[in-house]
Amino acid sequence: MTRTRKPVGRIAFVGAGPGDPGLLTRRAHDALVDADQVVYDRGLPESLLDAVRAQAKSDAQFTPAEGAPGDVAKVLISAARSGSNAVHLVAGDPFGHDSVVKEVQAVARTAAHFEVVPGVGQAEGVATYAGVPLPGVRTAADVEDVSTLDFEALAAAVGRGSLALAVDAGDLAAIRDGLLAAGVDGGTAVGVTGDGTGETQYTTTSTVDSFVAAALGFTGRVVLTIGAGVGQRDKLSWWENRPLYGWKVLVPRTKEQAGVMSARLRAYGAIPCEVPTIAVEPPRTPAQMERAVKGLVDGRYAWVIFTSVNAVRAVWEKFAEHGLDARHFGGVKIACIGEATADAVRAFGIQTELVPSGEQSSEGLLAEFSPHDEILDPVGRVLLPRADIATETLAAGLTERGWEVDDVTAYRTVRAAPPPAEIRDAIKSGGFDAVLFTSSSTVRNLVGIAGKPHARTVVAVIGPKTAETATEFGLRVDVQPPHASVPDLVEALAAYAVELREKLAAMPAKQRRGSKVQGPTALRFR
Repeated sequence: MTRTRKPVGRIAFVGAGPGDPGLLTRRAHDALVDADQVVYDRGLPESLLDAVRAQAKSDAQFTPAEGAPGDVAKVLISAARSGSNAVHLVAGDPFGHDSVVKEVQAVARTAAHFEVVPGVGQAEGVATYAGVPLPGVRTAADVEDVSTLDFEALAAAVGRGSLALAVDAGDLAAIRDGLLAAGVDGGTAVGVTGDGTGETQYTTTSTVDSFVAAALGFTGRVVLTIGAGVGQRDKLSWWENRPLYGWKVLVPRTKEQAGVMSARLRAYGAIPCEVPTIAVEPPRTPAQMERAVKGLVDGRYAWVIFTSVNAVRAVWEKFAEHGLDARHFGGVKIACIGEATADAVRAFGIQTELVPSGEQSSEGLLAEFSPHDEILDPVGRVLLPRADIATETLAAGLTERGWEVDDVTAYRTVRAAPPPAEIRDAIKSGGFDAVLFTSSSTVRNLVGIAGKPHARTVVAVIGPKTAETATEFGLRVDVQPPHASVPDLVEALAAYAVELREKLAAMPAKQRRGSKVQGPTALRFR
């Protein structure tokens, strides 16, 4: 009888880098996506672990590393012998940790297949994010045990160039004493960075004499930069100088809808908080949509006009129910009220014929929509699938232009449940630096489920209709982009933050302290 050989799993020691999920290498990503079991260091930031979990297998097990190196190695070896792929995810670079080196040695003594995936070292990575160059002769190390440091060698490194050390905040005093005892000048520039590469990274600059006091309140792992490179932070610091760095921004949209907006906000340094204000539900009577889909297939319509991503999704779901696909849109022209909606259409393999080049609204679309011509348009009917609460502006304008309009309820929008109490309190007390409204309904529903944003919160709206609604609710509109789109809305908020920073920088110190301008931009100058 032939025995089936049991598959053998693989082991990977993966460097996570300094903490920003974007610094994971492609090889690290591939190892994590393929993993059945991930053993992770407890010191890794939750944001990185959340990003890894989102990409991992649905049944992958995540457990913290426990015990001595030999104990961790046994867990990895056991998983591999059972046919699973196991990963030990560590901060920085795997070989920057003596304990991980011992784990690798233990695994190497077995027949298990293993690899070591390098990661950006914590010290060097955070120094770059803090704007401290380490050119020429330099030393960078991720320190686990301060007692092993050769302070004479470190002093020599400072004399030749720049130094970066990733250490525990509790060891800063011992490092100061060791550097001074080794002859490092007490006036040498020092930077201390907490939450390196994270959303709340913060760097304080001082000197060897004073950096322990300057870093009071820092906890966990920090990166210490010493030497001439610290003096270049004013010009080279980029992570902490992004326009919206540290701004807590309220995004009143569902997680699915908020993806693009939140990603753009994060790129500018903001911390988005997504709060759904509406829920999308099917129409109460589906007969209208059933007839509309049959009409599309039978050639009843010359145009389909989509006014939202939800409308695109509703029609496509109805197509899927009947086993239809993009080919059944053949001969029907597609118009979209804006680029985001057009992108949703294109995602299904369908090209659009019309997207307003100017204002992306009902009025903007009508301004570019041709009147019906009986000769050029033998089919004179338009399908308009939309929300149950949509305005009549578009349907009325098309009728005036000679088109017959099937105004169909494709979905219903209902008010979402109130957010948790802590978010409601933050909204009303000024805990958010800005709020971005993308429609009149987001204004109405946010106020309805959570209350009115505090007066110190910057209010940004996507267009004139949304601005009108915000004003009706007693909100001061601070930001409105010239072009109604999500990317332009985020760009406008970023530009507004830069203007605030420039105004505050030009104020005398006493005037800054008395300024009514709130938020992280103001706090940097106080």
